Amino acid sequence: MDKWDVVRQDDLGNEFPVAAYDSRVAALAHVLRLESGVPHKQLYWIAGPPGPALHTNRDLYLHFLHLGQEARASSWSLSTFLRSLWKVSAPLRDRDPLAPDDVAAMFSAAAATPPAEFDPAWLSKDLSLPGREPDGYGDWERVILSQLADLADFRTAPPGPQARFGVDAPRPPGTGRRATPRRWYNFDPATYLECAVAGSLGGWDTADGTRVPLAAGAEGPARSRCYLRSITTMSWADLARIAVCGQIYE
Repeated sequence: MDKWDVVRQDDLGNEFPVAAYDSRVAALAHVLRLESGVPHKQLYWIAGPPGPALHTNRDLYLHFLHLGQEARASSWSLSTFLRSLWKVSAPLRDRDPLAPDDVAAMFSAAAATPPAEFDPAWLSKDLSLPGREPDGYGDWERVILSQLADLADFRTAPPGPQARFGVDAPRPPGTGRRATPRRWYNFDPATYLECAVAGSLGGWDTADGTRVPLAAGAEGPARSRCYLRSITTMSWADLARIAVCGQIYE
């Protein structure tokens, strides 16, 4: 069986094995968890068969679906998950584009990392995008922080039992400009993660048990799966769109 080792190098150049995994993505996630902690002079990397492990939208969809199932079992809140995701993204902020393995590892790391503290300043901060479309890590960060601010607003004005049919974020007076639509459909990590990939990349199949076939009609024949396609790299702009789909896709 293939194995990937997480290796640490200290400031004297000494190398130490940290952990071993039978999944390249899991090893990458461990590195992100370590690197998103306190500042240090140590370097981490993985040693093992070269990647990638994930090749298609289907691969990513199944990975996110599994994370969502774990989230549902663990009763994570969406705010907690997004604050962890923002925290573990920091080591990758200067890399663009990312490999699908890195994207999957970032979301896996978020599921096992204590979240960053919520900053009340996000509620009044201008988080709007500088351009018409997201571009780079900074814009992805604006999207995530905008969603966190909306979720905090919802705590004082709960969306109610009809939330799954769509509800607008309260955004009371004094709210800063935000990078995301006001409309929300998905309020838990499992639904957010599944919709994030299904809406932006596809890759689902009705056999997964999460989506029902589209009926035949004006838009074409009925579909029981989403088209398979290869993915070699992903930009932070792509990740910003994934996050928005997590919020608004049904």
